[in-house]
Order: sequence, then structure tokens, then C-alpha cells
Amino acid sequence: MRSLLPFLCLFSVWTKGAGASDPDLPFMVYLDQNHLVCLKWGFDNPQGIITFKLVVNTTGWVGLGFSSDGEMTGSDIVMGGVGPSGSYFGDYHAIGEFMPVLDEQQSYTLLSLTERDGQTIMTFQRSIQTCDHEDYPITDTPVKMIYAFGTTDTLGYHGHRRGGKEVNLLNYVARSTSTNLNYLNFAMDNVTVPEDHTYYHCKVMKFQNLDPNTTYYIYQIEPVIENLDIVHHMLLYRCPSIVTETYDKPCFMGNMGDDCFEVVAAWAVGGGVFELPDNVGIPVGGADSDTLYRLEIHYNNPNNEAGRRDSSGLRLHYTDQRRKYDGGILTTGVNPHTSLSYNIPPKATQFHTYGVCNTSLFSQLMNPVPELHVFAGMLHTHLAGRKVRVGHYRNGTQIDFLLFNENYNFGLQQSVILGKIKTIKLGDEIAVECTYTTTDRTNVTRMGLATTDEMCLAFLLYYPAIKITNCVSNPNTSMSDDAPTSDQDPIAAQESFLKDLPQIQFASDDENNFSFNRKGTVRKMMKTPTVTCHKTSAASGLGGSRIMNLAGIILLLLWIAVM
Repeated sequence: MRSLLPFLCLFSVWTKGAGASDPDLPFMVYLDQNHLVCLKWGFDNPQGIITFKLVVNTTGWVGLGFSSDGEMTGSDIVMGGVGPSGSYFGDYHAIGEFMPVLDEQQSYTLLSLTERDGQTIMTFQRSIQTCDHEDYPITDTPVKMIYAFGTTDTLGYHGHRRGGKEVNLLNYVARSTSTNLNYLNFAMDNVTVPEDHTYYHCKVMKFQNLDPNTTYYIYQIEPVIENLDIVHHMLLYRCPSIVTETYDKPCFMGNMGDDCFEVVAAWAVGGGVFELPDNVGIPVGGADSDTLYRLEIHYNNPNNEAGRRDSSGLRLHYTDQRRKYDGGILTTGVNPHTSLSYNIPPKATQFHTYGVCNTSLFSQLMNPVPELHVFAGMLHTHLAGRKVRVGHYRNGTQIDFLLFNENYNFGLQQSVILGKIKTIKLGDEIAVECTYTTTDRTNVTRMGLATTDEMCLAFLLYYPAIKITNCVSNPNTSMSDDAPTSDQDPIAAQESFLKDLPQIQFASDDENNFSFNRKGTVRKMMKTPTVTCHKTSAASGLGGSRIMNLAGIILLLLWIAVM
């Protein structure tokens, strides 16, 4: 039986449902080489609550710590177990290579502590920012996760039963050890960038040197940037079957490739390498080996420099090993290709725009429509963007945020892995809200392609892939030429006017078939979750679990006496 125990944690992650058995804890890592110590975790958002489940092959005490250097001294530690008198649990910090000290403020909340099949399973949570100097601050950079455990419930020296691993808790991607060096290059070929502020260049091509009888799975997207100062974003689109000719020329000149809209890979300024989870891959090749793809690069040349040449592009790492799920990218937000007026006024401290998607439109293009499990996303605006939020609605009521960024930075547009899997059901609605600041502008800002124009988009990475590629909207400004006169502030009046207009929503599939709804609604969006400092004991409301029961206190006193 013991030989099977190391696999129980992994088995529990993937055996139920359409993905993880617990979508709130989608991340998992073994902290030791023998797979005796398993850690699962998930979080609501980067400012919210993070939940951990520690599974250790022991019936004694277990401990998990956060450390800057992998050592015990200076680390933030939780310890617990199930003893003869019940469960015990506490929040500690280590000031040396001896028994950690109980924190004055208990910032960790015990959710459950059980023993089963020779394992101790401890589930607990904390605020990502506890505002307690005795706790380790969790950020989007890697942290050394350390562990120790005993064979009894006497808190004592762990001996060799200790170790650790560096983990990025807030931006984790499972990475299998692989010697696979296969990749596809999609790059421009010494493009001459004109003396224009904004220039889009497109190259339509097909995958080369792939076996047409084999399907391949992209698992990593790597940007190869030759001129960081002028390359603004890159998008690789899969083309519909009507696109049959390759070319290399300026975009949006009426060529057939302008109809390639299915995003396969995306990169924007400030982004880096993006790796998909181990169980997801973007399928290419196989039966679709003759499919063409369009690489689109937006060049931002604000100084109108002449003679600039560029060969930037994307490197797509792939494997022929089948992934559990085919991944896809759904483009949502404000329709970026509309010719309708959507004016953002100048001198606005905050101005909100909205794009909405009602997934009921999907059923007009395919049937059945599975549940979509969103695991990552990338938000995109231009220079005036300050915040982006993606609301998730069910039965007309917001149930969550798919993702948000309250401090949007145009220069850091990175794809991010979500803290938990977000499930979109048929009929759910998605709303993308962008907040702009135009206090330094004297003219109206329009939705458009130039960097000085604006966009409001969210690219959602999900599984299983379906043929729906876009679900966007724009307000039906054709119903009125100008915002109505009002005693309101003119900026607020313009925002309300655009928000209250019916939204023209449309969804499209991989062959550019469309479904429409001309009466979409922008629904109320809830406040963004904020950080609160927990100053009360984490033991409150635990229904019988205690920070440290009497047996645990006695064990602690015995430890101190021995020392």
C-alpha cells in the first residue's frame, strides 16, 4: 500500500470533472524527490486569499515554511497534525535552528486536518498580504518552500525528513523535464519599417517540415524581438480555409489574409516566454497541415525614424506527445475592427469603456458547447489604459472576475496564469471594462489600431478548445450622432451615454461564420476585491479545530524543556 501513496496527490488532482477535481486548487508540486510531500494551492486573485493543501506520507506532525534562502532561520512556518486528543495547528516563525516561535498574530486559518491511508492532509489559508511582519510576504516572484515532518505527534527534531523547492506561487506553470528542442519559427524577413508612427505588417505562411499525418502540440510561446523599441505587439492567427495564398506585405490592404482572426499565440510589449500547463497544448498540423497562418506585427515608431529593418517573430515550441486537453484562445472585449464611433473625451481622469460577450451566441455556431475552463489570460490596451477588469456573469448576476489588473502598465503586458480554474458555462456573460486617463490629451481618442488610439481586449486561454474564436461588442452609436445634453459633467455624460446604448454583440468561429445580438447590455460590475489586514486570531470560527490544543501545548513545553 505504501508504494501507492506518493501517487494519491497527483491522482486526486486530475481524476474528476473536466479538469482538476478541485478547481480552486489547480496547482500542484512535489517538494521532495521521493514524492512523499505534495503541495496543492490556489488563490482568488493576487490581492486576495491563498489556500494550501499539504499532503505528507506520515501520521506524525507536518510543517510547511516560506523562506528567502531555503533555510529555517528567518522563515515563516505552519505546523500541525492529528494527535490522540485531536488536531493541533499553529502559525510560527523561526529565529534559529531550534523550535520555531508561535506568532503573536495567528494569520493562517486551518480549514481541515485529517489522517487517511497513512497520510496527514492539512488544508489552510491566509491572506496573500497578511500585514504581519512575522509572516513572509507572498509576491509574484519565486519563494523557497521548505518542509519538515515527524513520525509521531511529538513536535521535535525532524532529522533527514526535511527539504524544499523554489516555487512561484502566484504565477506557477508546471514544467516537465524535457530534452525536446523542436520549435517552429514564425518571423518577419527583414521588413522595412516606414517613417510612420504606426505600421502593421503581415506575413501569411504555413507550418513547414511537419508530418501531415501527425498532430503537434504547442506548449511554449517564445518571443524573438530584434527591435524592442519599436515592436509593440505580435499576434499569430490561424486562417480560415478560404485563405489559400501566402504573402508578405502591409496589413489591412484588402488582402484575403485580413480575414484570419483565430488567435493562436499573442505577445505584447513587456511580455516574456509563456508556457502552458503540462496538461494543455495548442494543436497544429495533422489534418490541418495545409492551413495558413498570419503573423501580424504592430510597429510603433513615434520618432518616425527612417531605415529601420526588423525580423522579429515568435518561436513556438512543440511536441508530438498528446496533451490531455487541446487549448484555445478566446478574444473578448470591445470590437477592435468596428468603424462605428467610440469617442473617449480628452481631459478625463477616468473614463470607462465596455465590451460584452453573451456565450449563448456560441450555440448558433456549434452544438453542443462544452464548459470552458479558463486558466490564463492577457489584457491589452494602449497608452491611455490604466485598469482592465474582466467580469463573469451567470443568470444576469456577476459571480466572479475572470481576471483584473488595477495597475495596468502598458510596458508590461504579460500573459498570466490564473489563481484557480474559472469555468464558463453556456449562457454566461463576459464583460471587459477598461479605464483610461486622458488628462494629457487635447483631442478625442478613438478606438483604433494606432498606439495613440485605444483598444480594450482580454485574450482568455482555456480548454477544451472549441471553434469559437471571438466574442466582442461595441455600443450601437448609429442610434444617435451625439451624446444627449445633460446637466452632468460632459465626460461623465459621454461615458453613461455609451454604456447605456444597446451593445452589438457578435461571435465568430474559425471559418468566420458569425452570430449576432443587437440588444446586448452592460451589467453592473462589482467592486474589485481588496487587501485587508487580518488582526484577529485565525482560530476563530474553526468549529472545533484549535491553534494548539492542550496536547499540543504540552508537547511544545516538553520541547522547550528538552532544549
